Amino acid sequence: MAINPRKKVKFRQKLVNKYRLVVLNEDTFEEKLSFKLTRLNVFIFGTLFSVLLIVSTIFLIAFTSLREYIPGYSSTKLKREATQLVYKVDSLNQVLEVNNIYIQKVKELLTGEIKEVQFDKDSVLNVVKFNKDSMNFDPSSIDLEFRMDVESADRFSIFNEAKKNTDIVFFSPVKGIVTDGYSLKNKHFAIDIAVKKGTPVKSVADGTIIFAEWTMETGYVVIIEHSKGFISVYKHNTALHKQQGDLVKSGEVIASAGDLGELSTGPHLHFELWNEGYPVNPVNYIDFE
Repeated sequence: MAINPRKKVKFRQKLVNKYRLVVLNEDTFEEKLSFKLTRLNVFIFGTLFSVLLIVSTIFLIAFTSLREYIPGYSSTKLKREATQLVYKVDSLNQVLEVNNIYIQKVKELLTGEIKEVQFDKDSVLNVVKFNKDSMNFDPSSIDLEFRMDVESADRFSIFNEAKKNTDIVFFSPVKGIVTDGYSLKNKHFAIDIAVKKGTPVKSVADGTIIFAEWTMETGYVVIIEHSKGFISVYKHNTALHKQQGDLVKSGEVIASAGDLGELSTGPHLHFELWNEGYPVNPVNYIDFE
């Protein structure tokens, strides 16, 4: 069936015929907006808007967390938990295999299924023969020098200070005059800093408070555990501002200095610094003045 050329031309003419879309004020009939449109433009813009809407919807569903609210998509939390479970199952399988091997060996031992291994020590010794007369056992000069250095060092003193390199930067807990210094001879493994009563005492570095209580001899005491094996001790405080188990930052106020305790001779801070279980001189790490 042939298409009438007139109808074809008429259809094209309808697509390109211009129309005017006008927005009027209903009361005054004042023209606010007007648009010149054709059916072809409306069709093109409608198609582009639909495609853009579809693409935007697909993007939001595929690449954002909105897909979790659409049935059929799993949540990120569920995927993370599933991954963790896979790792745990793999670890449990390895532990199970090791336990099975251990149980099997124990079973063989208890039932006597382990075969006896024959070992001829004489035949082994005959393979390698040593001529003790040709061997020189005298130490070299380097060995003698090393032995002298080791023997002259005080290897067993519990008061050896830590000389390890550390990335920790310590800050002064208080600013004041050092009235009593660190002394191994007098067994005073700390320094005393004279301060006014109520002076804020600050943590020398980031750490965790492992002790914060009252003692009869030294008043309120705070002990903080830091990284790299360091522990700081603050004694003779009049008040505590933190509790055991609290995490503190460097420079954070933990207590108020004072003169409490039977061993106190006036308002001051008794400060100790330990590393790997050994006392160290705080002056080597901190500037108190």
